Amino acid sequence: MRRNLATFALALALAAGTGMANAGWHPAMFGVGQTADLAPKLERLPAPDLAALAPGFPQDGLTEEWLMAQAAPEGDAEWQCLTEALYFEARGESLEGQIAVAEVILNRVDSPLYPRTVCGVVKQRGSGGCQFSYVCSGKKKLREKGAADLAGRIARAMLDGAPRLLTDGATHFHTRGVKPGWSKRFSRTASIGSHLFYRQPGSKG
Repeated sequence: MRRNLATFALALALAAGTGMANAGWHPAMFGVGQTADLAPKLERLPAPDLAALAPGFPQDGLTEEWLMAQAAPEGDAEWQCLTEALYFEARGESLEGQIAVAEVILNRVDSPLYPRTVCGVVKQRGSGGCQFSYVCSGKKKLREKGAADLAGRIARAMLDGAPRLLTDGATHFHTRGVKPGWSKRFSRTASIGSHLFYRQPGSKG
């Protein structure tokens, strides 16, 4: 008797399940969503603006106001070499005059005719002398703190990619009081302060 009752109960349960399925009952009726509904929705983020991560330089060139608003300059040996070159070769010049000398050094770094580093360019020797006179004189100490700070700020900005707007690719410069032989062969590109600037043929590769 008990076995018959159990068999009858099982049959009723199976019939009820089949009825629910045929009636089109859905798990959502019981508050359970489909598996796909439970998956997290992913949204594609816009591509980062890499230009916004680069230093923002004044469009019309560096100004002393902008330079002084930047963090105190520091850097590696390349920065130190450029700072010293600007200090000893151009500290008596205007801001544009100092930037122009920085352009010459960096233009040489970019040229296949010269060493590929700032330190290599400023310390290069040849023709019985130095490319930059302070190197041969052995000058090392930057005694004028204000001039050294400005030179360091210019060097930092130029190494960080400030645009070169003043000398049109110049690789050479000299003071107005001298007239080296190469000045007759190279194209003059600018005249700033006490310096004249020239571009060596083939310097752009």
